Amino acid sequence: QVQLVESGGGVVQPGGSLRLSCEASRVDFRVTNSRGWYRQAPGKQREFVASISRGVGTNYADSVKGRFTISSDSAKKTVYLQMNTLELEDTGVYYCTVLIGNKRTWGQGTQVTVSS
Repeated sequence: QVQLVESGGGVVQPGGSLRLSCEASRVDFRVTNSRGWYRQAPGKQREFVASISRGVGTNYADSVKGRFTISSDSAKKTVYLQMNTLELEDTGVYYCTVLIGNKRTWGQGTQVTVSS
């Protein structure tokens, strides 16, 4: 069974940066259809942030375009999310996810708090 472990969350001031990592195990990264990040703010539904998809490339939510960058290292089985110019509205739990066929797996999440 695929396992995903996120890391890199923390507390940062507005305008700061963080890099999230998601390490996968028990999976060959090359067979994933897509790898990505979602987030969930307090009292809100989980929302899409960014993804890398086979045959499509990268995709971003409008709210993070130009500030966030998703990347992936297949050899390390790791997906990254570089977050720059963080805003208060970026606060939430960030979840890594991979899609293999029609099966989606989620990590446990990592907390990102943007606060002055």
